[in-house]
Amino acid sequence: MQPPSSPPSSPDSLLARCHAIAGLTLGELADMANVAIPANLQRHKGWPGMLIEKWLGASAGSKPQQDFPELGIELKTIPIDAHFSPLETTYVCFAPLLMAPGITWETSNVRNKLQQVLWLPIEGDRAIPLAHRRVATGFYWRPNEDEDAILRNDWEELVEQIATGQVESITSRQGEALHIRPKAANGKVLTDALGPEGQRIKTRPRGFYLRKTFTHQILRNAFGG
Repeated sequence: MQPPSSPPSSPDSLLARCHAIAGLTLGELADMANVAIPANLQRHKGWPGMLIEKWLGASAGSKPQQDFPELGIELKTIPIDAHFSPLETTYVCFAPLLMAPGITWETSNVRNKLQQVLWLPIEGDRAIPLAHRRVATGFYWRPNEDEDAILRNDWEELVEQIATGQVESITSRQGEALHIRPKAANGKVLTDALGPEGQRIKTRPRGFYLRKTFTHQILRNAFGG
């Protein structure tokens, strides 16, 4: 078995690719794809996701669009423990700190990324060597009305703070399902934002993340937990 040479042609073919790698280990997938396996994820946090993208034929890379733009589908790998509980929050996208006028929830990149997600759980227990961690069964998810309302409310409250120059006041405790926290390689990376007096300030880049409680419920609904 080898990674595909082209993007999937339909949601069904993408899901078939998921099912083909379900139960295999990251080491097996890396060997078949001739990809080097890092010793750990400390400096290679995104490695499992990139390996899975290769096996599924994702084409977007780091562009601000879905991983499968032709299908309107975003891929989210999620590390889980033995009880299918997520081990970390899920990164969605960067938070624009100089807001373009007229952006609404419906036109936001957060909603664009989350309107249809292919979730792919992967064993994430640190006691399991990286190469031995298995890939679980992928599944599709769209926010239902209640989930969309929760996400919208969180997004609107957070974006209002950004737009009114209160970005430095935002804490990771805000938001029921969606929260904002710094997103950068280190504290020296800075970007422009709006200050409380309407002035330009320098601050750390921020990202939108889904809380573990929110993604845990998605997993429970999918697997009947």
